Parts: sequence; C-alpha cells; structure tokens
Amino acid sequence: MNSDKISDCNQNDQGSFQKSKRLVILGSTGSIGRQTLEVVKEQDGLDIVALAAGSNTDLMEKQIREFHPAYAVMWEEKAAKELREKVADQNVKILTGMEGLLEISSLEAYDVLVTAIVGMIGIRPTIAAIKAGKTIALANKETLVTAGHIIMPLAKRMGVCILPVDSEHSAIFQSMNGEPRDRIARLWLTASGGPFRGRKREELADVRVEDALKHPNWSMGRKITIDSATMVNKGLEIMEAKWLFQVDYDQIKVVVHPQSIVHSMVEYMDGALIAQLGMPDMKLPIQYALFYPDRRPAEQKKIEISMLSSLTFEEPQWDTFDGLSLALKAGKEGGSMPTVYNAANEKAVSLFLEGRITFLQIPEIIGSCMERHKKIENPDVDQILEVEQEIYEDIMHRFQ
Repeated sequence: MNSDKISDCNQNDQGSFQKSKRLVILGSTGSIGRQTLEVVKEQDGLDIVALAAGSNTDLMEKQIREFHPAYAVMWEEKAAKELREKVADQNVKILTGMEGLLEISSLEAYDVLVTAIVGMIGIRPTIAAIKAGKTIALANKETLVTAGHIIMPLAKRMGVCILPVDSEHSAIFQSMNGEPRDRIARLWLTASGGPFRGRKREELADVRVEDALKHPNWSMGRKITIDSATMVNKGLEIMEAKWLFQVDYDQIKVVVHPQSIVHSMVEYMDGALIAQLGMPDMKLPIQYALFYPDRRPAEQKKIEISMLSSLTFEEPQWDTFDGLSLALKAGKEGGSMPTVYNAANEKAVSLFLEGRITFLQIPEIIGSCMERHKKIENPDVDQILEVEQEIYEDIMHRFQ
C-alpha cells in the first residue's frame, strides 16, 4: 500500500470490489446510526452483525427485529436487562457497557466498524477494531480529536483503512483520491454558518435552546446541532482533518458556505481546486464509506445544475464564534489540550441544553478549562479518559 495516501487506502488498491460487507454499528439509535441502517435497507450486499446503543431500548428492539444482528449492546445495564426481556424470542446475544462494545468490535466475522457513537467512549472500541484488522467508517470525531496520535499510527501499522463519514472529511477524501499528499496546498472545510450566521456577538446573549437547534440545512442530533451553532463542530473537524489527512494546521482553512452544496475542497500546488458537491444529506458519505472504493446508485435527492447558480462563500466570524479560534489553539498546542477542548464543550453543551448556562458561556467554559489545564504532552488512552473526567468534575463543581 502507498503510505502517501490517507490511512493507506485513498486509492483503489484492493483489486476488486467486495460484493458484500458485514457491519458492526456503534450508535445505531442515533442520527448517523439510523441513516446507516437506511442505507442498509436501500442497498444490497450489507449485513448487520452487531448493533450498539445507549439506553433507547424501544428503537433497539425494532432494529433487532428488522436487521437480525447476532449481538446487541446497551451501554446501561438496566437497559440491557429490559432489552433481553423485549427480544427474548430473537436469536440475539445482549451485551452491556464497555466490555460489550469491545467484544463486538473485536469479532472475527465482520468487515466494517461504523463508529457513530457520540463521545470519547468510541476510542477503545475503535482501537480494538483496528487491532482486529477491521475497516473503520469513522463518524466519531472525538476518537481522532483526542487520540489521533494513537489511532493513526496504529491504523498504519495494522494496514487498516479509516474512511471518513463526516460530509466534510468525506468530500476531502473523495477530492484527494489518487493524488499524492505532498502536492496538497490547502484543505478547505466548508461550514454552513449555522442558525446564527451574520449575527454579532451581543445578539447571541439571549439565545434560546430551541433557536440554537434550528439548523438551516442539516437534520442532526441535538449535541452536534448546538456544536454547529457555536461553530465548535468546525473546530473539531479542523483537528480531525489534521490527523486524517496528515497536514499542518496552517494548511487547513474554513470557509462559510450557507448553501451546504460544496461539502469541502482540496487546493493543490498547481492551483487546481477540486471539490465534492452534493445535497446536504448524510446518506451519501455514509454509503460512500460503506462501499468504498465502489460507487452505488442512491435513492436520495440529487443536485440540479440550476442549484449551482448562486453558491456563496464567506470568511468565518472569528470574533463572534470564538470556539473556532480556541480549537486552533488547542490543536496547535496538542497533547491533552484537544481532550480538554472536547470534554469542556461536551459538558457545556449539556448544561446549555438543560437551561443551566447561556449560549455564550459555552466557549467561555472551554477557554477557562484550557487556561487552567496543565498539558500532558503525549497522553495514553487512560490519561485521555482521566483528563476528560477531571474536566467534567471541574465544570460540574463550578456550575452546581
């Protein structure tokens, strides 16, 4: 395999298309997980081996009865017990907690791990799957944001492909296909600008939760929708792109593109700018990752050329959305600082959704946690998770 390609798999070096693939999906009841299962229903050649979720036993029961996995994992023991009773008539083994996630991620009889789970809980199962030689369809930003220095060298050593599912990273991946990395000048991550694009900072002081959840283009889970409103999501994507594509932070640029048609772009040294365009629908990048290097016909709505007549691009509002500049600072400092950024944001978003802090306090909390943290230069997984817990406890102590 060519080591100049993303995760050693940015070219079709597999010889022939694999006709069927067996999937394990972490986070099957979430937004990406549900859309992944929609792709499974629409396409031939995809079989479900295992599903994992947090506590939604009603939806998990429906998924088990429809897709017949051999294994299902619930994060909470109470939910696992309830699920066992609901599906007692099904031939499925119900597991629980991290032990269950690690067991299904290490199974021999599957091909692709879809990491659609939210949070740093995804790190250890991803490592287990890489060690088992499985392809990773990555929708869990936190895995690379906090542990990219562990994940990427391990994937390279094991010869494992990490295929991005995020629409922006999938667009870059597609725009890089077959091109040598050392000919890249810049990566352009597009951002919709979220529901508050164009507003000044003082206009965000009294933002309500329901306002922040009204994304203009995308239908996503609550946490990632708030991250889009603060533009922290784009900050996390910057850090993820650095590891996925092995570029410097100075080579990663953000541009606001309100129409969400151009999903991201790669600028090459000769001046060529190659972009991937499509409707704002996550099923396209999901399907691309599941069938890579093949392309399949898809049922989702396609672009009409007339839609391209009014595409616009803007500079991000760095002063208004300072979560973006904090992400660059965290990424460049490296070590445990991206973990601090991510953990502080997760807890702050949770507090905002509960109505306990204001919208503008989200980046304030992130910044204060970063200022207070003593960086660990090269944290291992245990240290990453310890830092996460320390940040959670610090924030909860301050906002009891």
